[in-house]
Amino acid sequence: MFNSDEYQEQMKNIIAHFQEELKKVRTGRAHPDMLGSVKVEAYGQFMPLNQVANVTASGGTMLLVTPFDPSTINAISNAIRSDQSLGLNPSDDGHVVRVPVPPITEERRKEIVKNTSEKVETAKVAIRNIREDARKEIKSAELPEDTVKRAEKEVDNLTKDFVGQIDEIFKKKSAEIMSI
Repeated sequence: MFNSDEYQEQMKNIIAHFQEELKKVRTGRAHPDMLGSVKVEAYGQFMPLNQVANVTASGGTMLLVTPFDPSTINAISNAIRSDQSLGLNPSDDGHVVRVPVPPITEERRKEIVKNTSEKVETAKVAIRNIREDARKEIKSAELPEDTVKRAEKEVDNLTKDFVGQIDEIFKKKSAEIMSI
């Protein structure tokens, strides 16, 4: 008998990863995850920002980065400034790095939605790849024909459900990006 639980779990992991990726997408409001990709050179190596500082959102337009070690404040500012994909210009007062998040233009919002749709397609392809793996397992399992048909239908329904979830998540995120 074919068990789809393993494939369903893999699909859930794809959805979770997709949601994490969407958290990094800028929507015009300040969010600590916006700086999730920043690597800071501290103590002789590159480290994720969240390992050298605490990042919080202050209002909808400002991020506050409080370093655990005040000697890393310049490295943190430089790392944020040098990440061109963010387009942010931080300033520091010796204790805290303030990162103003400027409002996004309509054109930039449309570009962000377009880039986000690429992440959608990547997630859908990953779901479809899992479906293909499941189908290969079904074919190689030497099951009766009616069981094969039932298992394939179950996998197709799972795929349809998870692709629908991705579309729904993207729809909400697009609306969030396009709203001012």
